[in-house]
Amino acid sequence: MNDFQAIADRVEIEALRGEFTDAAMMRDRPRLASLFTPDGALRMPDIPVEQVGREEILAGGERLQSQWDFFVQNTHPGTIQLDGDTATGRAYIQEIARALDGRQGLNYAVYHDRYQRTDEGWKFAERVYEVRYLDTSPLAGTAPDTAQGPGTDPAHATAATAAAASFADPASAERLERVAAALRAGGFAAEILDDAEAARARVRDLLPEGAGVFTGASETLRLSGIDEDINASGRYDAIRPRVLAIDRATGADEIRRLVAGPEFVVNSVAAVTETGSLVLASGSGSQLPANAGGAAHAIWIVGAQKVVPDLGTALRRVEEHALPLESARAQEVYGMPSAVNRLLILNAEPRPGRGTVLLLREAIGY
Repeated sequence: MNDFQAIADRVEIEALRGEFTDAAMMRDRPRLASLFTPDGALRMPDIPVEQVGREEILAGGERLQSQWDFFVQNTHPGTIQLDGDTATGRAYIQEIARALDGRQGLNYAVYHDRYQRTDEGWKFAERVYEVRYLDTSPLAGTAPDTAQGPGTDPAHATAATAAAASFADPASAERLERVAAALRAGGFAAEILDDAEAARARVRDLLPEGAGVFTGASETLRLSGIDEDINASGRYDAIRPRVLAIDRATGADEIRRLVAGPEFVVNSVAAVTETGSLVLASGSGSQLPANAGGAAHAIWIVGAQKVVPDLGTALRRVEEHALPLESARAQEVYGMPSAVNRLLILNAEPRPGRGTVLLLREAIGY
């Protein structure tokens, strides 16, 4: 290889590394994924993250970027060793970032790279991210609300802006697909349905006649008619009517056993994150054991307005949106307000086939 070709290769590889930083800063996830070979890998052992192939890199970038309040990355030139149509090298990174859940810091890191010449030019065959220094002290600065630089695609507005939107607004089709993909990656079955009537029909398909079914206290179930279908139709061994017939003073142990380990639990959630977590809140905690794993099977019906970027925003939604509405209902029905005394977060489903999430395109419940 002549000296001119070597110079050209080095310039193109350096441009590739700069393109990576620009795609990350501009939140252009498809462009970032395209910088890798089709089977390229992005590995971050300290996080930990391992994504192989452009689809995983695209999905992983969406999950990561949905958590940012702001993020700044600077890339400093490192080494490049050419070897025909392949090369290796290192790039030195400085980053400052703050997530929506409050995590923040400054770090210095190294990308250990392998590059491959392709018909489309040089691409990353592998990037391995090694953190060399991390400072999690509170950052003094902030990101201006108007900080959308030239060329920023409005469709890729920051997650912080999205989080500021009303918790009653239904999520877009793109966000629902992102949630469904993240849930499936975590072991849940996830389906996207048009509306509550479709969910009602799907629940009938999923519940065998005669099955023992416990329904959580849920406005989504009540408004959709699913609560009545289960507890008043006679098709199932409905647990909630049995519990309501037991004297609470003398039958507390029987109630606890009935609700903790049913064959099926059907419920809703307070929030579902774009990273694939379900968040349930409760005043008494009585319905949480079945959802957590006590029930052999679980079905959650989730309105589109319950989609949030991350767990931090999910907890805000519980406190700022769901709790006031539930307190008003509880005050009217029971004469006392509600409270978030118990929280359940389901990040994954370790028993494949146990949990099914029905995501609706419409808003329902709160």
